Amino acid sequence: MATIEECRSALDKLSDNMAGAESDVRSAAALDRSLSCRITDLDITFVGRLKDGRIEVLDTVQGPPPEKAQIRLAMSGDDLVALVNGELHFAKAWGSGRVRLEAGLRDLLRLRKLL
Repeated sequence: MATIEECRSALDKLSDNMAGAESDVRSAAALDRSLSCRITDLDITFVGRLKDGRIEVLDTVQGPPPEKAQIRLAMSGDDLVALVNGELHFAKAWGSGRVRLEAGLRDLLRLRKLL
């Protein structure tokens, strides 16, 4: 099972990957939205913002997020690490229910370029 530190490191790596992306992926990541990433097996949530093509983690809270973010992810720590390392394909994980993504329709349409 992935640790809190490994999950935080995976989010930092994902942020770096998005910041270094080009064209469509870069424009899709250029949203300014509140973001939460719930790690179900650790019962923690990383709370922050997707801003200027980067993920800014502002806080780590025990349990579910205190407020509903505009973009909400939920998955196990191992799945987060595997996704970021390229060992798990997002569409397959989302289709099987291993990863949940919730956002407004407009945001989902833009985010699909990232995924």
